[in-house]
Amino acid sequence: MIAARLHDGSALPVEVHGTGPVTVLLPVDPRPAQGTRAEELRRWGVDPALGRSLVRGIAEAGFRVAAFAYENHLMAHPRPDALTPDTIAADLLSVADAAGADRFAYYGYSWLALSGLQLALRTDRLAALAMGGFPPLGGPYAEMLRVTRAAHAMAASAAGTRETPGGTTAPDDYDWSSVEVSATEAQTRQFVTLYEALRDFDERAALPRVRCPRLCFAGSADAIPYGEGWGGVTVDIGGAVAAGRAELASAGWTVRLLDGLDHTQAMQPAHVLPVLLPWLAASLPALDEAPRPTS
Repeated sequence: MIAARLHDGSALPVEVHGTGPVTVLLPVDPRPAQGTRAEELRRWGVDPALGRSLVRGIAEAGFRVAAFAYENHLMAHPRPDALTPDTIAADLLSVADAAGADRFAYYGYSWLALSGLQLALRTDRLAALAMGGFPPLGGPYAEMLRVTRAAHAMAASAAGTRETPGGTTAPDDYDWSSVEVSATEAQTRQFVTLYEALRDFDERAALPRVRCPRLCFAGSADAIPYGEGWGGVTVDIGGAVAAGRAELASAGWTVRLLDGLDHTQAMQPAHVLPVLLPWLAASLPALDEAPRPTS
């Protein structure tokens, strides 16, 4: 076990598994959930060993994996005013430094996917980028700003007693209007800070700046409607990927839509690995000499 020193001075444990010519940064918890937490995740349709399964699958395919529970860390050490694309990119580069990876690939899902895109725009060290559950074009930045503001307002008023909806652990038939929050004011405000920082992000201008091998995928049924209490918006990831598929392909992206899968289903290892591993293998010849972002 090693540790990365993050932007705020906190230490983030990093587990390194496998060997190979390319290190893959993987922001997942490599330790399976246990006990009641594991039972809860199973009820939500999530593999309690999701992180470990991804780490094992990628390592067994011949890659070196640096796994780190970044989201868990931020919930334990929230940055209500400082979770921005710049600080996230600095954190991810610190993880790469701790793992001894000058050049590296990155895979993230949902908001951790958009974090990878922001990283790609801020470093010449990224050799390959894989985004799951968040599109590089047509991203729901405005919608997520409304949702996170609503979550923050609930947390600030201490109205919630249950789990904050992030879209990554909910079945597609869940009544989102009934969900309340248990996260704290600081925990929720950090995500408001992130989406406020991305409010004016120009995705189309960013596309030609990312020149390394790049993959995006999502479930075709990945669409979450939020009730009026959550801003009255629909976060339609699958629709955005479908709408931007041709333009993304022409810009050099590999695009995959997973038929019939929602946000939770499309993040499970049984669906991720069959998409991610062949793409990583096909990208190997280009990784050492991957084109770097243009300014």
